[in-house]
Amino acid sequence: MGEFSRLVTPLNCCITEPLPMGGQIEYEDFPCTIDVTGPLLYTLFQERWEETQIGHVVEGSVLELEFTQPPKICIIYDGYLTVVTEAWHLHLCLEEHLGGPLAKTPPELRQQRLIHRASLYRRLNERGDPRSWGIQFWNGAGEKMMNLFLPNPFLGEDEDLLPEGKPQHSKLSLYKELRDIYVLGIRPIPFENNPLKRPYLSVCRSSRCYPSRNWQPIIEALQEAVKEAGMDVYVMTSGCLEVCKMGPVVFYSGDRTWYTRVNPDVARRIVREHLVQGQPIKNHLYPRVKEG
Repeated sequence: MGEFSRLVTPLNCCITEPLPMGGQIEYEDFPCTIDVTGPLLYTLFQERWEETQIGHVVEGSVLELEFTQPPKICIIYDGYLTVVTEAWHLHLCLEEHLGGPLAKTPPELRQQRLIHRASLYRRLNERGDPRSWGIQFWNGAGEKMMNLFLPNPFLGEDEDLLPEGKPQHSKLSLYKELRDIYVLGIRPIPFENNPLKRPYLSVCRSSRCYPSRNWQPIIEALQEAVKEAGMDVYVMTSGCLEVCKMGPVVFYSGDRTWYTRVNPDVARRIVREHLVQGQPIKNHLYPRVKEG
């Protein structure tokens, strides 16, 4: 991966498609690399969550979800962005999903699952007037994936239609801001680095591989070691990390490393030797490293 750039190179690709009931939808494509989609989705889910709705739209069904508070978790694990709220969670493939530590996902399936096209869109009525705004993603098979609904100036706080001729145009500020940054490239991404690539350490709390579930000492050891090292690494717990019956398991996102049979002493060594010195602890790695 190259150096993070705060300026997006425009694709200059605008596609208009007719709608079955009249009107049309206008798509403005933007790059779907992780250094574009990462900051975009972090902004919407972590910072502008009150203005963002998530949906999936196909003929005959529509799903719409909204945030009632910031998500508890917003990370990337094995290519998938995972966002967790109190009531629901989502997964969206932003990088190749390799299929855990053994990389079981076939290459063609990795490409199918990955976002291959991303667009900011406007739905226009028969007169050509915009009536809704959002973001659409497509996978490698050309199928529509997740849909993000942006604030609509024609809707009130309870999703009721506002009086005719009295739209709240201020609600379009988020759409205009995203368009300037990600479609037109005339404003910089509002982060110095990709916020979804901040490294983290995750401890599996699954009872399948660690029946006692006494993961708290491991978490504390990692947190203490990270603090002592002065590193900006987030420490968290997670569900299954795909290395069953070999717990406690620790995953380091910085270089996609899985550790097994971790105790507090090994946890401290992971930080001191691997994260600080760049020397993984070979006898706890999964899969095991064959000696040359």
